[in-house]
Amino acid sequence: MKQDAAGTATMAQATFEQVRAALNNDAKLWQDFLSICRTGGRLAGSDSEAAALALCEAALSDGRHTVHCDPTRYKGWRCNHIALRLADSGELLDAAPLLGAAFTPKEGLVLDVVDLGRGTLEQIHAAGAQLRGKAVLVEHEYPFSSETIHRRRKLAAIQEAGAAAFLIVQKEPGIGPVSGSSGRAGAPGIPSVGISLESARRLLESGEPLSIELHGEDIPDAQTHTLRIELPGQTDETIVLSAHLDGHSLAESALDNATGVAAALALARAYAPIMAHMRRSLTVCLFSAEEWALRGSHEWLQALAPESKARMSMNLNLDSLSGSDNLTVLSSGFPVLGQLAQAAAKRVDVQLGHHVPLMSNSDHANFAAQGIPAMRLIAGFNEPDSDLKYLLTRADTSRLAKEAQLRSATQVAASILWDALTAEDLSHLKHPLPAEAALS
Repeated sequence: MKQDAAGTATMAQATFEQVRAALNNDAKLWQDFLSICRTGGRLAGSDSEAAALALCEAALSDGRHTVHCDPTRYKGWRCNHIALRLADSGELLDAAPLLGAAFTPKEGLVLDVVDLGRGTLEQIHAAGAQLRGKAVLVEHEYPFSSETIHRRRKLAAIQEAGAAAFLIVQKEPGIGPVSGSSGRAGAPGIPSVGISLESARRLLESGEPLSIELHGEDIPDAQTHTLRIELPGQTDETIVLSAHLDGHSLAESALDNATGVAAALALARAYAPIMAHMRRSLTVCLFSAEEWALRGSHEWLQALAPESKARMSMNLNLDSLSGSDNLTVLSSGFPVLGQLAQAAAKRVDVQLGHHVPLMSNSDHANFAAQGIPAMRLIAGFNEPDSDLKYLLTRADTSRLAKEAQLRSATQVAASILWDALTAEDLSHLKHPLPAEAALS
């Protein structure tokens, strides 16, 4: 029977309302979030990560669709010993190694310290030769801001200046050091360590040199898995829904990114029963090794056949969905993509912020690099006082998250997926900004 436009819209809205109702009634959303947090920090290569992979594989198994465990290689690393001390008194400082950091000699290093404050690239270049052979201290910045200077950019500049070690200080009191990736991936580098605010103050007040010992091993052939489920629609044109399940060992990696994984699992449950009515197919990917400079999704995409990537119309990446009531879409230099997301959010009565320039701060960046329109849904963008300031620290536990925020973000993601899966044509999304305009 032929439907007029109004009738078709009514039918579509009713079907979406069924998805929305299924999510509202999905008690497993919050239960999954808490269960993922209970596995621990989920550092790639750890027992905690293995437990989370098993938990999520079981959650994706619905008896009708195969859960694929795609082997994904990355350059791994393991820290066996770290000790940061005041060199003269031997006082131990609270610190955590950055993932993949270069190791010290067995006897360690004793270095004078240069404090560069924020550590802008201009400050680093101005200091020049003063940094050679020193341990250089800079501030960790709120990671989700249009003005952020990423730690790896600071580290690269400091290493190029000839520094002997890199220290990055967490500015929030009472929560210990900050973690994060060095991005070294087995290449030449310098010892790189996160340090607590209190320890940084003690170090600078003491005037003593710094003793640093960092021992471990590089694991060039490390392997993890990408969990993947294929939900066929009416065509093989595909929307990819993604989230990363790995994290850091300091806490539970709750906001970053048990929230995104729990939402992805709930969306798979809500959409699986109706995919036969969707124009496009849905691929759900749970990546690991994201915290290792996005290596997991990079390697997974590199291994795909060109025709598989050509079928991908869009990537919706869910990463850090609680910690603030405000949500933003990062549209990776594809402005029309962000407009689609904003319109979809209005359907569920949410005002969605939009940041257009590419930000290489989660797995969506690897899809965008392949020319696939890709967005990240995130809470707390440009809100440095939000709870997302506690990411990569011991404070990132389930206590930070709010169920209402996670449910709201999941509804926004569901609405974006609805438009992506049902739109007649998505070719207009593939019009990025000029490359020079897409830099963050």
